[in-house]
Amino acid sequence: MSNNHYVLTVPVEYQDNGTTKTTFRRVGVVFENTRRDTGETFFNIKLDFPVGVTEMVAFQPKANDEFGE
Repeated sequence: MSNNHYVLTVPVEYQDNGTTKTTFRRVGVVFENTRRDTGETFFNIKLDFPVGVTEMVAFQPKANDEFGE
């Protein structure tokens, strides 16, 4: 299992003296993991606040499934 993690953010645009700037607000964290039995990579997403759900898991799409459905 990998301990790689990423900060999950959303871009927020604002005006500063007539110039549009972008800041990135943290909304959660993404953990990259590997299945022990297959070596397949998957991601756990943990949100800092509830938005219908507080955790999602993303898997790489299968070769025959372009959109992962």
